[in-house]
Amino acid sequence: VVVTPNLFGDILTDLGAIIQGGMGLAPGGNISIENLSMYEPIHGSAPKYKNKGIVNPIATIWAGAMMMQELGEEESYNKIMKSIQHVIKDGKIRTKDIGGSATTSEVGDEIVKHIKM
Repeated sequence: VVVTPNLFGDILTDLGAIIQGGMGLAPGGNISIENLSMYEPIHGSAPKYKNKGIVNPIATIWAGAMMMQELGEEESYNKIMKSIQHVIKDGKIRTKDIGGSATTSEVGDEIVKHIKM
């Protein structure tokens, strides 16, 4: 856990994301013990990529999985995480940022396909 002002925290999470594989793979959580927590991809909304279908949806899906875990939905969390891991390890369906040519929807659809299995 690192506690920083917003600007420095943003810089550190961006650098951490690059180390782990890219901005499209990094989920984030603003965790509160007393109030509601918030989960999001660390890259934010990335408005310059709106409607282009080229961004990696994994960080967003992963952030949702983290929320499910906090809500006590361990089965859902595990299914989502296993699906993300399968898609990444398989390597057939990847967005451009991690060496592929798949669209945002294609990656999302592949993850959903494995969640349903």
